[in-house]
Amino acid sequence: MKALDELTFDNRFARLGDAFSTHVLPEPLDEPRLVVASNAAMALLDLDPAVADTPVFAELFSGHKLWAEAEPRAMVYSGHQFGGYTPQLGDGRGLLLGEVYNEAGEHWDLHLKGAGMTPYSRMGDGRAVLRSSIREFLASEALHALGIPSSRALCVIGSSTPVWREKQERGAMVLRLAHSHIRFGHFEYFYYTKKPEQQAELAEHVLNLHYPECREQPEPYLAMFREIVERNAEMIAKWQAYGFCHGVMNTDNMSILGITFDFGPFAFLDDFDAHFICNHSDHEGRYSFSNQVPIGQWNLSALAQALTPFISVDALKEALGLYLPLYQAHYLDLMRRRLGLTTAEDDDQKLVEQLLKLMQNSGVDYTLFFRRLGDEPAAQAVARLRDDFVDLAGFDAWAEVYTARVARDGDYSEAQRRERMHAVNPLYVLRNYLAQNAIAAAESGDYSEVRRLHEVLSNPFEEQAGMEQYAQRPPDWGKHLEISCSS
Repeated sequence: MKALDELTFDNRFARLGDAFSTHVLPEPLDEPRLVVASNAAMALLDLDPAVADTPVFAELFSGHKLWAEAEPRAMVYSGHQFGGYTPQLGDGRGLLLGEVYNEAGEHWDLHLKGAGMTPYSRMGDGRAVLRSSIREFLASEALHALGIPSSRALCVIGSSTPVWREKQERGAMVLRLAHSHIRFGHFEYFYYTKKPEQQAELAEHVLNLHYPECREQPEPYLAMFREIVERNAEMIAKWQAYGFCHGVMNTDNMSILGITFDFGPFAFLDDFDAHFICNHSDHEGRYSFSNQVPIGQWNLSALAQALTPFISVDALKEALGLYLPLYQAHYLDLMRRRLGLTTAEDDDQKLVEQLLKLMQNSGVDYTLFFRRLGDEPAAQAVARLRDDFVDLAGFDAWAEVYTARVARDGDYSEAQRRERMHAVNPLYVLRNYLAQNAIAAAESGDYSEVRRLHEVLSNPFEEQAGMEQYAQRPPDWGKHLEISCSS
C-alpha cells in the first residue's frame, strides 16, 4: 500500500493543451475536515486506508496542498441541456487534478468537485455544498456496489467556508475517480465551434487510451461509437432494472465511457412510479424515470452528429439502431434474474410489464418487493406480498402465471433460488430520505451517520445485523422527494 506522496502521475489529458482545458489552481476551503472516505476507492490508487485520518489528506483534497506532479485543469465542453444546445459549458466548479496510475496499470482521473471558480463558472461561485458532496459520494459508491457502471468517490472534505444557495450552507469538496471525465459534450464543443483539428485530436485521444481494441477494426471510429452505444444501453438498462433516476441527463453529463456520473438531483424509486420526476426543475418531465431510455438514445444521436466528420451518416444510423435491442436484451436479462428465472421464454417481457403495471397502480415498494419475492418459495412469497396490491384479482392472475413459470424454470433447490435472487435483489438502496438524514446529522457536525450509511450501502445484497432501519419503507415525508440541481 502507498502513502499519499507515493502516487504516480501521468497527466495525459493535460498534455492535449490549452485548447482542451485551462490551468486553474483550487481555492482552499477554510478549516478542512474529513467527512467520509471510501477504503474501496482508495484501494484503486493503492492507498493505505490509514492515510485518510492524516491532516495532509484533508489538506490535499480541500485545495490547501497539491502534488508537485499534479496539473490541475478545468475542462471545456458544451452540451444539450434539457434539449437545447449551450455552446460553452465546462468545469465550472470542478478540476481535473491529474491522472494517477496504479500498480495494475490502470489510470484514474483525480477530479476535485467544488474547487472554486474557473473560466467556465458562468456567474457561479465554483463551490459545492456539504449536502451535494455527500449525495455524490454515497451515490457513486452505492451504484458501484450494485454493479451499475459509475464514477467512484474517494472522500468528502467539509469546511467552515460559507456558501450561499437557497440559504447559507458550508462548502465541501468531493474527490471523484474515473478512467476519464470526457463527455459527449466534449465532442459537441469542437464540432459546433468548427475546430476539426482539435476534434480529431480528441477522437484519437479517446480511441487510443479508452478503446484501443477498436484500432483492430476496419473502421476504428465506427467500432468505438458502437461500443459507446452498447455501454450506454447496458448502463441505462441497469438504471431501469434497479429503479435509479439520474435526473439531469444532459449530454454534458453523459460519459464517453458509458458510466454514471455528475450526480445531482438523482433518486432511487421508493414506491414504483414509471413517471417519477426527481428533479424539481424538470417541469416537463424530460428526465422522468420512464423517459431515461429514449433520452439515452437522443443523447447518443447528439454524439453521433458530432462524429459525422469521422463516420458516415448511414453507418452512424445503423449503430444507433443497435441501442434499443441491446437495451431490451440487457434489461430483460436482469429482470429475469431479479424474478429468479434462469431460462428465457417468449412471454417473459409480458410477465415483467404486467408486474410493473400492478406495482404502479398500487404504490408497491420497488426494492422490497423483489427482495421479499426471494425470501420464500414462489407460492408462499406471492401469497405474503398479495396484500400490498390494490388490484387483488389482477395480482392473483399474475401470481398464477409467475409461479407456473418458476416451476418450469429448472431443477434447483429453494435454497439455491433464494441465494441467486438475493445476489441480484438488494436489501439496501440509497433512498433519498436516508441520504437526507445523514446530511442533516453531518450539517450539525456529526459524520457518523454518513459513514454508517456508506458502509451499509457498500454491501447492499447481504443482510447486516443491527441495520434493519436501512431496509424499511420510507416515512411519508421521505417518499418521492424532488431534489434541486444544487443538491
